Order: sequence, then structure tokens, then C-alpha cells
Amino acid sequence: MNQVPKLLMMLGAILFAVGLLWMLIGRYIPLGRLPGDIAIEKENIKFYFPIVTCIIISVVLSLAAYLVRLFLK
Repeated sequence: MNQVPKLLMMLGAILFAVGLLWMLIGRYIPLGRLPGDIAIEKENIKFYFPIVTCIIISVVLSLAAYLVRLFLK
């Protein structure tokens, strides 16, 4: 089997799983508003940087990339 269709099917399955998990777990874990996210509000300035959310998303994407490489060998 050609590698491109296999890769596209795996990416589609991963995106579907992530979307389903995000929809189900998103009710209980407020991504973007987690403890540790930086929010500074002054008079005319609002600064928001979701550092913890970025770390969690990075870990999940790294795990997904690892699994894709594992199954494509």
C-alpha cells in the first residue's frame, strides 16, 4: 500500500479522536482557562497567554506524532 493514503487515514483518525475527546472532555477541563495560564488586566490593556494550555496541547501532539511514526513503520 502506498504510504500517503495510509498517512492520511491515520491523520484523519487522530483528528477525529482529538475532536471527540475535546468535545467530551472540554466540558470538564476548560482549555484556555487552566490554572497557570497568565492573564494580566490593567486599565486599558489585557494580556493573556495560556502557557499551561500550550504545554498540554504540545504533549498531546507529540504523543500523536509518536504514535503515527510507530504505526507507519
